Amino acid sequence: MKLTPATRLYALGIILLVALTICSRNFSDRGGPYFMAFLTCAGIVYLLALRELFAAPSFARRVVVIALILAAVWHVEFLWQAPGADDDIHRYVWDGRLQRLGYNPYLVIPSDPAARGLHTPETRNLNNPDLPSPYPAGAQLFFRAVTAIHESAFALKTAFVICDFAIVFVLLDVLRHKQQAPHLVLAYAWNPLLAIEVAGSGHIDIVGVLMLVISVAVLARSRRTIAALTLGLAVAVKFLPIVLLPLYWKRVRIRDALLAAFVVGLLYVPFLDHGRIPVGSLGSYVQNFRFNGPVFAALTHVASPKLLAVLAVLVGLVTATWLRSATPEWSPHVFAWPIAASLLCAPAVFPWYLLWLLPFLTSPSTLLIIVWTVSIIPTYVQWHLRALGRPWGALPAWIMLVEYGCVATACAVIVFLRITRQPVPYSTNEGA
Repeated sequence: MKLTPATRLYALGIILLVALTICSRNFSDRGGPYFMAFLTCAGIVYLLALRELFAAPSFARRVVVIALILAAVWHVEFLWQAPGADDDIHRYVWDGRLQRLGYNPYLVIPSDPAARGLHTPETRNLNNPDLPSPYPAGAQLFFRAVTAIHESAFALKTAFVICDFAIVFVLLDVLRHKQQAPHLVLAYAWNPLLAIEVAGSGHIDIVGVLMLVISVAVLARSRRTIAALTLGLAVAVKFLPIVLLPLYWKRVRIRDALLAAFVVGLLYVPFLDHGRIPVGSLGSYVQNFRFNGPVFAALTHVASPKLLAVLAVLVGLVTATWLRSATPEWSPHVFAWPIAASLLCAPAVFPWYLLWLLPFLTSPSTLLIIVWTVSIIPTYVQWHLRALGRPWGALPAWIMLVEYGCVATACAVIVFLRITRQPVPYSTNEGA
């Protein structure tokens, strides 16, 4: 008996649910054998699910609803798990707490003996305690708002999951406006990185992603002021989406851009240090943090870290500029490529950085990036090695070979298929 596409999708969803549930139960041993085995299984199943999603013209509404419910279930499974002892979320709690106590997170160093009395059990062992906060003002104010409601990592994780769910609804609106099938939202909702890095570890990136997706959605409707403001808010959460600025050229007015810049500037007012805009430990991040960045590592012998960081930004800006001229018609998937290009050249490429790409992977044209969101899974081994007592450092060579080798192989296959593809005869019914 031949299975229908809906039946195959249900089966893949159930397998994803089982695999990710087992991952959640082994979250305390992130990168361990069981975690890696079932996360790898989830990654492969996700790719098979995308094959079904891209091949089918449509699915019944109930299929999409059930598939989204499955995603919500495995998100909740991760939400109940405690984050790792040195996950960034403990820094978020600390930053929010400091603000509510009247201190500046860009100036206070967690390991300072004078700050010992400010700590709670959740913040006492946060990572990089010798550095002040590196997070932009938008992220800081979000930390303060959530910890004012409840000061805990769980409260922040809950807020992040709410942002994740909100992105699903905004994406459905984007797909509807572009007259694309609503089931393509599952290309976002079913990606395993979401459950691990949003519901599990809890990363602020998802708040910026929500702002960016809203910006893209309202830009499609020519609501230029809101598009500029929400892009500014995304940049105020993490600086990464600044490389998308060329995509907004002539799509928003100069006054909209100036208003957005003014609002972002206002966010920094509570943190001004004698009239200066603070950057916290951002310089130390560029100078010293290294993880899974092959291009940056290869070029460190010929240029300084600051110059290479500027280069990473320029690569993203140039990519966005080229896409703006090459694809004048608005299309969501073009927003993924400048961010991906910039990340490829960044000093550190942690798995949660790829969250910025996920909402824009609703087209087969983003296959290379889709593969990357799965091939990055082996990097979690580093967390297991650290738990075994090994110092945090460069990834084992085989991990980066697998990660970027998969992307290179996919690229080679795509190029080969395009070279050998037979030209399609022109049809006057095309697009009808």
